[in-house]
Amino acid sequence: MGMGTWNIGNDLYSVDQEVAAIQRGLDLGIKIIDTAEMYGDGQSERTIAKALKNRREEAYLVSKVLPNNASYEGVLKACDRSLKNLDTEYIDLYLLHWQGYYSFQETIDGFEYLKNIGKIKAWGVSNMDVKEMNEIQNCEHGMHCQANQVLYNLTRRGIEYDLIPWQHKSQMPVMAYSPMEQGRLLDSQVLKELGKKHSATASQLALAWILRDSMIIPIPKTSSVKHMEENFKALEIKLDEEDFKKLDSAFPPPAFKTSLQTL
Repeated sequence: MGMGTWNIGNDLYSVDQEVAAIQRGLDLGIKIIDTAEMYGDGQSERTIAKALKNRREEAYLVSKVLPNNASYEGVLKACDRSLKNLDTEYIDLYLLHWQGYYSFQETIDGFEYLKNIGKIKAWGVSNMDVKEMNEIQNCEHGMHCQANQVLYNLTRRGIEYDLIPWQHKSQMPVMAYSPMEQGRLLDSQVLKELGKKHSATASQLALAWILRDSMIIPIPKTSSVKHMEENFKALEIKLDEEDFKKLDSAFPPPAFKTSLQTL
């Protein structure tokens, strides 16, 4: 499990609380912290920097470059801005946020240069479907792509039809953003009913459902210590066959190919 940080840092009055939540996640052993240059125009990255003061080695940092900055030179400049915002010498995983008008090859060339000089440890992509993933792997050094971050939760299961099988075959993790559908899953009756059985909240069950697959990493966003601790407990929940049948009935898996969904 990771920590999402979309909208974190936008409210100066909440920064201390958000920093405390990230640090509590680290205390619990949640290492992955996901951010992007787009989030709050760097405010998310700067808030993470405060949380990681004297704790950088405990975290696995993920950030993203905007498509309009994804030219060869643009990638290098964007990475330097993110490194400054994050107050770190390297980013563990650097992602292309979504496809733009620059070629994948040009962006990959920038990523590879950053990797060779030590400013990033690895690179990947976000919001890419099977067609785009095949294009990326056909580029020079395209097989170095380490992850694809996409929208995935009980109400958004389209990627199960072909993208998740493709990534399994390629041994490439899926990073699942918005695992609780921005909180809308918390009102689900079936999740509430299963919550009684497992003595768990709807959000914990939504996360436990994603965690059934070790190749899928949910990155829920939370800005409070309480919710961070609640999310962490989802790792202890083991859903059984009956649970999965009830969830499939309430949230049917895809029967055909659909377009990749984004927020």
